[in-house]
Amino acid sequence: MAGFEHLGDAKQFLVDLHRRFGRFGLKLHEDKTRLIQFGRFAIERRAERGLGKPETFDFLGFTHACAKTSDGRFFLKRITISKRKRAKLKAVKDQLKRRRHAPLPVQGAWLASVVRGHAAYYAVPGNIKAVSSFRTQATRCWYRALRRRSQRTRLTWKRMDKLAERWLPPVRVMHPYPEARFDANHPRQEPSAVVPHAGICAGGGRQRPSLPQPILAAPRRRGHRPWPIGRAPMGPPWGCPADRPWTAPTTTRHPR
Repeated sequence: MAGFEHLGDAKQFLVDLHRRFGRFGLKLHEDKTRLIQFGRFAIERRAERGLGKPETFDFLGFTHACAKTSDGRFFLKRITISKRKRAKLKAVKDQLKRRRHAPLPVQGAWLASVVRGHAAYYAVPGNIKAVSSFRTQATRCWYRALRRRSQRTRLTWKRMDKLAERWLPPVRVMHPYPEARFDANHPRQEPSAVVPHAGICAGGGRQRPSLPQPILAAPRRRGHRPWPIGRAPMGPPWGCPADRPWTAPTTTRHPR
């Protein structure tokens, strides 16, 4: 699947793709290779030309279609492919026939894993109805399999609803919208834009220095020997009279 903004680019890509495959003796499937108008403005542009709804295509187990939300915004709708859904229900039905004489907890745990795995992949925004339908059809297959365990069965739909509520997980959306996932994986703002710079205050108040300040040493006097910076002396400097007051150097560090 490849998307293009201009029709000319799409046609040229298709020609080049046929030519590239032909070099290796390969061909594109005619039924699976086509050009369709799809995207945000496909509905309006096709309506201007008097055409119907935009075409759909199947990809990764979903049927992709152009749709709109309740407020009129473009929405990429993904629905479970009908063929795959029917094939999966048929496989579930065959397995339930083989497991019909197993204990109910064993059957319930197995069918719950099937429904949970189906929802983990297909429970995307806009496809909740198809996932709910799969759960309902799986419950019906289980109901028919349990009723064939005996000719004098007393299983009713009221009891079957309790079994489905007990063992089968509820249906809910388990994936975010594509744009929400993209924004989470690829943030558009720089890391420095999230944390404000040090020393900046919106209130305009006076801020403490954001950079470490140099160590302040005592002023040198004539005839005095300076001490190493960063180490305060234990007593007066060399050559300083004992009766003359003196101050030790102070150190200003970066505020934590």
